[in-house]
Amino acid sequence: TAPRKPRLPLPAPQQPTEALYAAAADLLAGLPKTAPLFLLSEEDVRGLVPGVAAWLERGARPDAVRAAITDDPPAPLRHPAKLLRHRLATLLPPPLPAAVPVVPLQNCDDCDRAFRSSVPGCCRGCRAARAYVDEPGLISA
Repeated sequence: TAPRKPRLPLPAPQQPTEALYAAAADLLAGLPKTAPLFLLSEEDVRGLVPGVAAWLERGARPDAVRAAITDDPPAPLRHPAKLLRHRLATLLPPPLPAAVPVVPLQNCDDCDRAFRSSVPGCCRGCRAARAYVDEPGLISA
């Protein structure tokens, strides 16, 4: 027989919090309500919490996690915790993209037009008009 592939490690959240772990534990403990085959022991729940927490940290909604790990189980299901562990590791969604900072809107001091800038002042059009008027050799009225 061929040697078995090594198991993927169970994912864990990058920034674990008590609230994240509590939400993961609640999700796992509530699985039998929607998927009766997935009745887990306390030890199984404790062992799988980091994997579910990693999914939640990556922005997966609890109902999406529940569906991904419990839909279409094999028949007969002999080891629900092992199946959940495998699915948590192999189906892990990618991390959320890094947040792009949003530059706030400012109102132009001269014309009151909105423009994006991290500091208040004048919009591009008013700055250009000021530069044109302030050029040497031009007569300003």
